[in-house]
Amino acid sequence: MKILITGASGFIGQQLVAHLANQHELLLLTRHPGSIRQLLGPQHQYLSSLDEIDDLNHINAVINLAGEPIVAKRWSAQQKQHICDSRWNITARLSQLILQSNNPPQVMISGSAIGFYGRQGAIPIDEHAVPHSEFSHDICKEWERLALKATSKTRVCILRTGIVLGHGGALAKMLPPFKLGIGGPIGHGRQGMSWIHMHDMVALIEFLLCHQECHGIFNATAPYPVSNTEFSKTLGKVLNRPAFMTTPVPVLRLAMGEMADLLTEGQFVLPKHALDAGFTFRFEQLEPALKDLLAS
Repeated sequence: MKILITGASGFIGQQLVAHLANQHELLLLTRHPGSIRQLLGPQHQYLSSLDEIDDLNHINAVINLAGEPIVAKRWSAQQKQHICDSRWNITARLSQLILQSNNPPQVMISGSAIGFYGRQGAIPIDEHAVPHSEFSHDICKEWERLALKATSKTRVCILRTGIVLGHGGALAKMLPPFKLGIGGPIGHGRQGMSWIHMHDMVALIEFLLCHQECHGIFNATAPYPVSNTEFSKTLGKVLNRPAFMTTPVPVLRLAMGEMADLLTEGQFVLPKHALDAGFTFRFEQLEPALKDLLAS
């Protein structure tokens, strides 16, 4: 299978490329082909812009993971627009290329995030939840709409991704204070943390790639989300460190501005559609997931 992957040099993309490399022919979209070729390997084909092609007739599948990290910089008006454009523009172009193709890809798997739901309180939710309108929802709503435009020509799967735990990413940012024994909950700690182990993230993408009956929205989260307090206690336990130092919300808001809402608000998101489709999670519970990552 020939697969076009956007966002291949990102946190999830790198692991996905490594997993698919020996099974499929990969075409990787990146702004910096030279340096990314050194990172991901010379055996793949590279594309610096979607403007270089007129259709996707020779592509069997598209995996769209492109997007500026949402926590890369403080949310100025300019940075908000950059976050949106980095997702929307590529997704719109991919849908356009699919619609222009006489022999379009069989499937497009396109990224989104559980930020689609906005803040949801303590009640567990699935793909049918009514969203709370805020910036994270606005990003994802348009992102998904642009991807779903391709449904008249191909099967489209939308991945609403939670906190991906792996070597790097969010976990790497959390570890230093916990290793020093000064980690702990954020604010009241009751906010939901819907997580997924990197192994299951990559496996779910491959599952959707191969199962032709799958289409629509899929939450990429483990079946057992936890509160921020439970996450902190579990991480401290796995590291054999205390985890009682609470981070005050006003301090976070002073440092991060509006972006602090990503840490102080949350959701308990369930992967109903993935489970209903027959996908099996290797890591359903948080403690085994953290032990696996921190032991390797």
